[in-house]
Amino acid sequence: MSGAVGVDGYARLDVDRRTRTGVPEVVFGTGKPPEQTLRLLAELRAHDRTGPALATRCPEAVLDAAAEAFPGEVVSVDRTAATVTVGEPPPPTGQALVLTAGTTDLPVARECLVTLTALGVGAEVVADIGVAGLHRLLAKLDDVRAADCLVVVAGMDGALPSVVAGLVAAPVVGVPTSVGYGVAAGGVAAAATMLSSCSPGLAVVNIDNGFGAAVHVAKILKVACRD
Repeated sequence: MSGAVGVDGYARLDVDRRTRTGVPEVVFGTGKPPEQTLRLLAELRAHDRTGPALATRCPEAVLDAAAEAFPGEVVSVDRTAATVTVGEPPPPTGQALVLTAGTTDLPVARECLVTLTALGVGAEVVADIGVAGLHRLLAKLDDVRAADCLVVVAGMDGALPSVVAGLVAAPVVGVPTSVGYGVAAGGVAAAATMLSSCSPGLAVVNIDNGFGAAVHVAKILKVACRD
């Protein structure tokens, strides 16, 4: 198959991925020198103007340099999410809600939000409504039930996705995070709780994978909202 673009011997970008799967290739910034991440973003943008180019897990040097690296482009830097988006987001389709159990889960939730926006899904974050104070979720229940899809981000005991999935008709995606003491084991406990849930309609992605949750939701909503 065609559509791979070589970049200076260190990458082969899959520039046809958006056409093939509905989701473009995205640059993963961790472990790459800043100049590589910025170059790959530029190449993605040059070969696919149908939507923005996105880089996740970017170091500070990339976040600092992004605006100047793309003159004339709309550049969005989210320092909480550690993301860079180059180009205007498409008009939103559907409405997703990203819930967090705690404030410390926000970096993963923001990564999810930025990715959803770049993929053309309407989305917003509702933070800090975990099961330690269940009244906070219940106060938002009308908004939660109005969403077309929900992403629930939780560390510690990872209980919030099961609670939410038992209250709504929409699909729910759980994202375990590496937040928690001792036996939380870097998110393994939260992941195990979510995978063991007795609430039907809950899908679970990898630990801290806000990006993967957003892609799953975007694919659901794009199919559901087809003309």
